[in-house]
Amino acid sequence: MTEEQPVPLLISDENRVRTLTLNRPDVLNAFNEELYLATATALHEAATDPDVAVVLLTGAGRAFSAGNDLVEMQRRITDPTFNEQGSHFSTMIDALTELPKPLICAVNGVGVGIGATLLGYADLVFMSSTARLKTPFTSLGVAPEAASSYLLPRLMGRQNAAWLLMSSEWVDAEEAKQMGLARQVCAPDDLLPQARRHANILAEKPISS
Repeated sequence: MTEEQPVPLLISDENRVRTLTLNRPDVLNAFNEELYLATATALHEAATDPDVAVVLLTGAGRAFSAGNDLVEMQRRITDPTFNEQGSHFSTMIDALTELPKPLICAVNGVGVGIGATLLGYADLVFMSSTARLKTPFTSLGVAPEAASSYLLPRLMGRQNAAWLLMSSEWVDAEEAKQMGLARQVCAPDDLLPQARRHANILAEKPISS
């Protein structure tokens, strides 16, 4: 008898707020193709659901997201047939770009790579005081992803974005707030209550506004 695999994304609704929880805590919520597609699908469904006014995105366990799944990255190098299938990375980015409702991110732990750059699509970001962000693109010799070289300078200013994207150094929660990427730093136990309080305020307003 095979053990049932946990769903990669948890979805719950309360007070017109749809909470999406990245649910691969054993690999620090790293994005594999299944999670990219599940997140994109959930965002599209939230966009068209008249009973959803706000989307809240967070992570299960001790990480927000550690970025791309290393196992699947290795498969892309070694398995041509897997590579031929394409990627749902752009599917999720398109869904984030097209989301017509407020997106709030509650960063409960480390955010690496896409776990940091997707914050450029958020309207409000709340970070746990223990959370840290890192975009390791320069250390890997690759270009920034997810339109981050366009979005982050608009949010943080050119020099703050340049440091985050070009240094491959960790940025802690307080520094992220000073840079303008996060609205508020919260004690770990207060992170979701604060994010949900703000989400409920927005959800009381007309969706059309």
